[in-house]
Amino acid sequence: REIAGLANRWGCPVLSLDSDFCVFDLAGGYCPLSHFQWQSVRAAAAGPQGCYVPARCFSAERFCRHFGHLSKGLLPLFAVMNGNDYIGLEALEAFFSKVRLPRGCAAGKGEKHLRLQGLLNWLAQFAEPSEAVDNVLKYLKKHQREEIRELLCTSMEDYAPSDVNLEDFFQNGSYECEAARKADVPEWVLEAFAKGKLAPFIINALILRSTFLRVQVENMQRPSAHSTALPIRQVIYGLLLRVSHSTEDASSSKQTNELPIVCEFDRCQKTVKKTFVQAASLPPDFCDDRFPLDKLMEVPMSCRQMLLLETLGVKMSFLEPIPSHLKLPIAVTCYWIRCSEPKIKLNQLKALLLTIVSGELQRITNDPDPTLLPAEDDSVAYKEFVKWKEKKLQNNDFDLDAAQSFCQWQCCLQMGLYLNQLLGTPLSEPDLSRLYTGTLVHRLYQELKSAPPVENLFILSPKMSQLYLVLLNTVES
Repeated sequence: REIAGLANRWGCPVLSLDSDFCVFDLAGGYCPLSHFQWQSVRAAAAGPQGCYVPARCFSAERFCRHFGHLSKGLLPLFAVMNGNDYIGLEALEAFFSKVRLPRGCAAGKGEKHLRLQGLLNWLAQFAEPSEAVDNVLKYLKKHQREEIRELLCTSMEDYAPSDVNLEDFFQNGSYECEAARKADVPEWVLEAFAKGKLAPFIINALILRSTFLRVQVENMQRPSAHSTALPIRQVIYGLLLRVSHSTEDASSSKQTNELPIVCEFDRCQKTVKKTFVQAASLPPDFCDDRFPLDKLMEVPMSCRQMLLLETLGVKMSFLEPIPSHLKLPIAVTCYWIRCSEPKIKLNQLKALLLTIVSGELQRITNDPDPTLLPAEDDSVAYKEFVKWKEKKLQNNDFDLDAAQSFCQWQCCLQMGLYLNQLLGTPLSEPDLSRLYTGTLVHRLYQELKSAPPVENLFILSPKMSQLYLVLLNTVES
């Protein structure tokens, strides 16, 4: 809705692969990315217009003209009845089985295509969506009608114009949101969220007091990989929901009752389970009345850094030999080794650290410092690494327990990142695109089990060999 609104304010077409944009009344139309002829760049016919890429543009107005006098206002109902992302078709099967839809002219087309054409022609007889909805409901059982009416109307609202003005955000960085104002979201949180500096997870916990933890490919017989990162999430909840520091004279039951609760949806084996999680009680610095959530950034950075490191169970002195952009991932790795269940195997740790080093080697050879030429031995080491990667993997075994461990590390890293962001990044953010590759870490783990010399994969680069040893020694210590 927001993209459609912005496109109309700017008079732009929307470029996307989401067919929902066929439903919005876009002044500039909708250009499906699949219809761009990228290889057929052409010169403009006249004037200094340069070149263009041929494409197709969908217009809701022309589409509706194709179906007689179909009102553009009926397209949302058409989309909802055919099943968008939020409503299934099952509830309306009774309608489709009873109504007599006009036959289209789709010779040779499938039954689904004929039904789409028939529904559009049928809808064209109505002037308003409400009139069409009334006629749809006539074909349903009486006890279903009000529920289906509410479902259809609610789903159609997804296509109503949005009241969020994104133009102000893109032009001058200001973001006004009525819902956020009503929820009394602190200004710095709102601004950070609008700029992508805070994750939706944070806003869900703050406003809804509920979060949905995404499932990875893991061992479904074991507890969810997210369980390892629970203490980190509890600190996040404590910061967001302002848990008071427990006093010595408070009874344990009273403390328990005062702790705010967040509802987490996670997997239990192969089903979704709802769990009520208590927020953590925070150190005194964060419970001072001078520093509620809206003034969290006024807490000294040293205190915020200490809270992050204490949550991860690491001292800053241990991290001193580590490059600044890797301090957070290595602190998370220390936490992972201490808290994971089952316990991490040494080869799993080595595989993970080698993967991190490979990302560093790629960074310094592909995106070198413009003031420095990449060292010859780094370039040679990178070429040898690429050759090794391109070799056919001899051992195709998939170790489910290792997968579980690496999933736990990713969950810990995710929550470590979110906590770091919420505290105003007391540790530098890593480049996630270079930090972890699932297929590579699994392959390295398999190779370390069968061919230990792979630990010397970066031996040709003294810098990378040294980095690997520093990371390994830091974590083991």
